[in-house]
Amino acid sequence: MKLTLKVWRQQNSQEKGRFETYQVSDVSKDMSFLEVFDVLNERLINEGKDPIAFDHDCREGICGMCSMYINGRAHGPWDETTTCQLHMRAYNDGDTIVVEPWRAAAFPVIKDLTVDRTAFDRIIQAGGYISVNTGNAVDANAIPIDKHDADAAFAAAACIGCGACVAACKNSSAMLFTSAKVSQLALLPQGHPERKQRALNMVAQMDKEGFGSCTNTGACEAECPKGISLTNIARLNREVLVAGLSSE
Repeated sequence: MKLTLKVWRQQNSQEKGRFETYQVSDVSKDMSFLEVFDVLNERLINEGKDPIAFDHDCREGICGMCSMYINGRAHGPWDETTTCQLHMRAYNDGDTIVVEPWRAAAFPVIKDLTVDRTAFDRIIQAGGYISVNTGNAVDANAIPIDKHDADAAFAAAACIGCGACVAACKNSSAMLFTSAKVSQLALLPQGHPERKQRALNMVAQMDKEGFGSCTNTGACEAECPKGISLTNIARLNREVLVAGLSSE
């Protein structure tokens, strides 16, 4: 296939960006989306030009590094698929594909398609953990956990922190991410001792980072590559309400 890529180029967060157009030929339908950028970057390097900066790591849909806004959708046209798992059979010969970085004030552009998502790290540092003594691993069945709660916690823990929820939200809200990280601990007995302070601290840090408010439009769940449910946001709101009412 021959494709036209309109790619956002920006030197850093202080400078203005612009779209640049590239023609890419001999694209196989079996290639991943990132492999097309590998081919393009190799050509740019051979021409003595600056390659396109973009995030990637595992290329297996696990790490949450890849973050491209493709033709107006986070991670591209396929549902519950990361950019690295998107393959070129999703497109036809002659297509024009517009590629942008995540657009959010809390995710400043580092360069081109790479954005700074350390705001998510600081939200986790505010409370996304449990305090335990180190030592030997506890037996798997030492603490009985209801199957429904275990499944719900596992589903919430599937969040890879890619930021698609923020990019898709008209308010740039991080509620889906934060609620998933709160839920995966609040649903389990190991997370109960710190659950109240955890919810308050993580939401406070989320607001401090400059993320917008949630208005329940559902774009985050629709674009999430791991299908994280909006019910986690309802659970987070409940956790914050209970913590606020019972705090000293």
